[in-house]
Amino acid sequence: MSNSAVPGAESTSRVQQWLAGVDGALLSLCLGSVLVVVAGGLVQVSFGTYSMTVVEAWQAVVNPNVLLNLQAWEAFVFGADLPEMNQRSLIVWNIRLPRVFVAMLVGMNLAVSGAIFQAVTRNELASPFILGVSSGAGLLILLTLVVFSGLSAFLPLVAALGGAIAFLIVYAIAWKNGTSPVRLVLAGVIVGTIFQSLQTGLFFFAGDIGVVQSAIAWTTGSLTGTDWEQVRMALPWTALAMLLSLVSSRQLNVLLLGESTARALGMSVERVRFALSGIAVLAAAASIAVAGIVSFVGLIVPHLVRNIVGSEYKKLVVGCLFAGPALMVAADVGARLGLQVLVGASTQIPVGIVTGLIGGPYFLYLMRKQDALGEI
Repeated sequence: MSNSAVPGAESTSRVQQWLAGVDGALLSLCLGSVLVVVAGGLVQVSFGTYSMTVVEAWQAVVNPNVLLNLQAWEAFVFGADLPEMNQRSLIVWNIRLPRVFVAMLVGMNLAVSGAIFQAVTRNELASPFILGVSSGAGLLILLTLVVFSGLSAFLPLVAALGGAIAFLIVYAIAWKNGTSPVRLVLAGVIVGTIFQSLQTGLFFFAGDIGVVQSAIAWTTGSLTGTDWEQVRMALPWTALAMLLSLVSSRQLNVLLLGESTARALGMSVERVRFALSGIAVLAAAASIAVAGIVSFVGLIVPHLVRNIVGSEYKKLVVGCLFAGPALMVAADVGARLGLQVLVGASTQIPVGIVTGLIGGPYFLYLMRKQDALGEI
């Protein structure tokens, strides 16, 4: 009897194929990323107006009365009423940990979105920011905050709509009997520049200083004030985008071979490119809806992961799922505590500023080190 005739043999074979693609480099990357997330998360939950030691914070995190309490998870995930818990656990679980979870979701979304766009354009400098998706989503969110404030509850849908509109415009500009990676990148730069100018212009129509401050936080990327509402907002879209990106790893690998090779293998290049771009837009929109425009994460994380695990997209996407959250959690620790450590000020800076300070010097280093930076 063949293996295909045995019930469950096919699914077992698929699992074995996935495990066969896991090597030491990928395992080391995932383990290191998890350690960074745990360490950064402990730092985040330990510091604040109500101070506690790292040990006390860890005890609050693993408190079985919260961790194993179905009523507590119903409150966190579905917005039900919180059960009774001690003050330390309430502060950690209801105020500080959600910020860590949002940072993880944002990093995951931006990293995978950038990896997909880099395959679609066959250019390792592509990202949601370069292709105009971030600018489109940010513009529509800013327009909502300044002009249509009553629609603030629908920010995830607004972000997705703005990102989709921006990419459709990019696709239309780049279309000439089909698209090409170079035209997509150039069109993205054009659309992104125009949309960023429109964002700046909107500030002149905001009469309320509170709205202006909120808008600035969106355009620079910030996790200040995030809670379980943002986790609930981003989680379902993140899960869908991550699942689709993992399932699409084979198509991403074929695109990297070039259009002529992909067509020779029977792929409808334009349809696949458009569908994969939709997944990337969804992931980027989920991030922008809860944290605003965080620059460079979608650019540098896929590049870092590619240098460690190679260009095979099954491993690359998995690596981004772990490395993205690690970078965002570490950057958010710097955003929240950096000024306090350096000058003793309690002011928090937007996390997008920290990722920009990390990403700029990193790409200057790459530019000096590599002669052929750009095409994958």
